[in-house]
Amino acid sequence: MKNICVVTAARSEYGPLYPLLSKIRQDEKLDLKLIATGSHLSGEFGFTYRTIEKDGFKIDRKIDMLLSSDTGAGISKSMGLALIGFADYFCENKPDMLILLGDRYELLPICSAAMNEMIPIAHISGGEITEGAIDDSIRHAITKLSYLHFTANEEYRKRVIQLGESPERVFAFGELGLENIFCQKLLSKQELENTLNECKADKNYHVKTCNERAERKLKFSFDDPYALVTFHPVTLELESAKLQFKELLKAIDLMDINVIFTKSNADKGWRVINRLIDEYANNNPEKCTAFENMGELNYLSAMKYCAMVLGNSSSGIWEAPSFGVPTVNIGDRQKGRVRAKTTLDCNPNFDDILKAMKRAMSKDFRDSIKGAINPYGGGNTSEKIISVIKDFLFSNKIDLKKKFWDIKF
Repeated sequence: MKNICVVTAARSEYGPLYPLLSKIRQDEKLDLKLIATGSHLSGEFGFTYRTIEKDGFKIDRKIDMLLSSDTGAGISKSMGLALIGFADYFCENKPDMLILLGDRYELLPICSAAMNEMIPIAHISGGEITEGAIDDSIRHAITKLSYLHFTANEEYRKRVIQLGESPERVFAFGELGLENIFCQKLLSKQELENTLNECKADKNYHVKTCNERAERKLKFSFDDPYALVTFHPVTLELESAKLQFKELLKAIDLMDINVIFTKSNADKGWRVINRLIDEYANNNPEKCTAFENMGELNYLSAMKYCAMVLGNSSSGIWEAPSFGVPTVNIGDRQKGRVRAKTTLDCNPNFDDILKAMKRAMSKDFRDSIKGAINPYGGGNTSEKIISVIKDFLFSNKIDLKKKFWDIKF
């Protein structure tokens, strides 16, 4: 039996990892060692490790590393704590492989600690480009620290090879998180409405709406048009978060549409966005609600029925096309990622956001995206990933002395 260590640091990658975690747990030849770190262990982000436990997973270790700070120095110090905590864990446990998904800053020190203990790393969702975020550089750095690579499509596979990784270790199997759409039964509108109302009373969800943790019923029905809004700081733009989010709120004010906010990740500058969400929810209880963490099933169910996905989250690029739902993608945070026809890009100012929202609601646009293809695939990605990992581990194919794959110009 081989020990497979999987690390999750935020809700944004736990959801996509869920199908893979489930299949590793069921595999008789693999022993899952799941580590929760980062915002999962923070009360400010809803103690989302409880969602992991509620899903039936045993957390092998909780490694605290997140300082209560959204400054550059605070992020750097959190990364330092992660390096110390994971150095201890990897030294003690020596898993046969480490699996990481994505590009968050927490992953870079974790990869460094694994590298020093000669633990091979399998990286999911490499080769992508997000020019507006520091995640772009982190993602490519993780690629060079990793041994196996599982990309979302062939374009991203080629980019990983361009970074010097051998083609025989790079696999384009589709976006892992799309399995959650195709492999689980999503809630009906009424079930979703009932569940989210119950969440308000369940302290384990740590929902903040209107600056309260008390029970508060939704004031609108899911039969009414609503936007699913997630907005994160654009980490390569200084002091832009507050200005851009205020422009978004001004546009929402002029639209006859309800809003479900999901709060920001633990990125540099997250506090101002979450504070503005609380203030807006407090002033507009008839048309909006806000969640620190909806949970994957609730979130995808809400996406299925929404009029549009609005903001700058990768979920609007990855998942929304599978529902045929329009995405209004604001600013440069996702600049460089492959898009479906369902995505409308706009500048982060009031006029452009409002124009894009009106376009997303128009019959012409909605007719034009019927049958749109999601370029991120969707299927049995997790099974393919596990098959490759088992082949490399049980056939002794891993040689950490990687040769740089040169491209002939």
